[in-house]
Amino acid sequence: MWRGIASQPRTYAAAIGLSAVFGATTVAVSQVLGAVTDRVVIPALGGSAEARADLWLAGLALVAVAVTLALSVAGRRIFAGIGYASLQAGHRRGVTRQYLRLPMTWHRAHPTGQLLSNASSDVEAATGVFNPLPFALGVLVMIVVAAGALLRIDVLLAVTALSVLPLAVLANVVFQRYMSPAITHAQQLRAEVADVAHESFEAALLVKSMGTEDREQGRFAERTDALRAANVRVGRVRAVFDPVIELLPSLGTLIVLLVGAHRAAAGAVQTGEIVSAAYLLTLMAVPVRAFGWVLGELPRGLVGFDRIARVLDARGEMPAGDVPLPGEGRGAHVRMTGVEVTVPTPLGPRRLLSGIDLELTPGRTVALVGVTGAGKTTVVSLLSRLQDPSAGSVEVDGVDLRDARASDLTDQVALVAQNAFLFEDTVRANVTLADQDDPRAPDDDAVWRALRLARVDAVVRALPEGLDAPLGERGANLSGGQRQRIAIARALVRRPRLLVLDDATSAVDPAIEQEILAGLRAGPGAPREAGPTVLLVAYRMSSVLLADEIVHIHDGRVVDRGSHEELLSRDPGYRDLATAYLVESGRRSALPGRRTVPDTTTDEEEGR
Repeated sequence: MWRGIASQPRTYAAAIGLSAVFGATTVAVSQVLGAVTDRVVIPALGGSAEARADLWLAGLALVAVAVTLALSVAGRRIFAGIGYASLQAGHRRGVTRQYLRLPMTWHRAHPTGQLLSNASSDVEAATGVFNPLPFALGVLVMIVVAAGALLRIDVLLAVTALSVLPLAVLANVVFQRYMSPAITHAQQLRAEVADVAHESFEAALLVKSMGTEDREQGRFAERTDALRAANVRVGRVRAVFDPVIELLPSLGTLIVLLVGAHRAAAGAVQTGEIVSAAYLLTLMAVPVRAFGWVLGELPRGLVGFDRIARVLDARGEMPAGDVPLPGEGRGAHVRMTGVEVTVPTPLGPRRLLSGIDLELTPGRTVALVGVTGAGKTTVVSLLSRLQDPSAGSVEVDGVDLRDARASDLTDQVALVAQNAFLFEDTVRANVTLADQDDPRAPDDDAVWRALRLARVDAVVRALPEGLDAPLGERGANLSGGQRQRIAIARALVRRPRLLVLDDATSAVDPAIEQEILAGLRAGPGAPREAGPTVLLVAYRMSSVLLADEIVHIHDGRVVDRGSHEELLSRDPGYRDLATAYLVESGRRSALPGRRTVPDTTTDEEEGR
């Protein structure tokens, strides 16, 4: 709570200060009432003409106090609301900023639904206590002033009235013991509900095509029923605590009236003093209730803060260096030396790459092939620095990527993944990944050039609004091959020196794929190294054969490298990979009534 207040010092100073004014003014009402009762009301009822003449002054005093109360309440609520909203925004920015810092290895270990919950419901839980907090802190003044006023009236009355405070603390201790585990369970279930919902929405095509709507509905219903039960449990605990907090001041008022009547009969206090004491105790119900609201929100706030703190305190972000990449007008020279990658698993450390030595000379296209699980994607993630090696080094033009400037790395190294992600935005925005008014954004000529190199410019020109044409969610109004080519254009618009294609042309027909790769090469008369260096992870032989060199990786190690003919002659594993597609195609074509779709079918024809 202190950190939250310190993050918005002026806002909370105003909110707490105005709340203190409210507390002091509320106590002043009791003093005014006591004075009016003793000096004006009782004498006026006794027939005093002078007292009756002062009635308008008494009313004016009460009006002045009421106006002050109204202004302090309005101001306190405004500033408390501003502080509460600002804290929520700050937490959400902090969580999102940390998501962007942390490596992909961390993200793979945390379900998306959990991350969404951290940025939404957990932030709301962590900040809920700040709604009543300024009021509770401000009305501390009310307790201090009221206690002083009670002591001036009568010590016995004061002790009787203040006895409700330790009872409130005791009630909260019991409340916390039951509430904290209930809230923890409920917040975890909120995250699980978000996770199930996210999976179902992401897999909409699979769910609809496989007819598993009932199963998904059942999965979601199971989690929501559990969340409902957890929320009911929280409500039951809160339903016991809140009435106790509400009861204590009223019980104290009754006891004060009894004690006060006894003291008045003994002549120790006057009638007006009993009225003031009873009213002061009624006022003390306000801070007691305010602290009850804070204490009621505190378990939920602690759980929410603990959950977002796990994100904010997470370690593993890869600090960027400050060494500039050369950035010359040629392809990147890539060297991997003694690279090893080891990741923790429930069964112990697992080695994904071991002793990888690989060199990519500028301007050449190298195909990386291997069976599923061989380590290809891990190699790709190292080149784009989505993760760092456990041992060894990855260098671009002699600069270790761990020492390179982050801006140079993203400008000169571009990764295109197999699953092309498109935002629900225009074509231009999806290619540039920048706001239209950003002075650093590529201009339209650069965008059209990238679209032309990706062989998708004709598709975009055919759209009603061209570059301003809106794409559906994840590019739903485009075919698979068109989405992949838009993603390739997104990489090419940056004019990268190292282009990594992780099976990024799997939905593109071989003829267009060949045109794309040919377009990346340096123009006629230019040296070969003037074009970008390309690492192509591919599974189709039509794609592999487009490369200048092929690297075969198996079980996290480089088995062999060379031309297609060289590997066929000396590498049995590569020979099996190369012939598997042809063997399967021949087997299918031999089946009666079966026709094999030629590999040259375009993605537009496939869509039709």
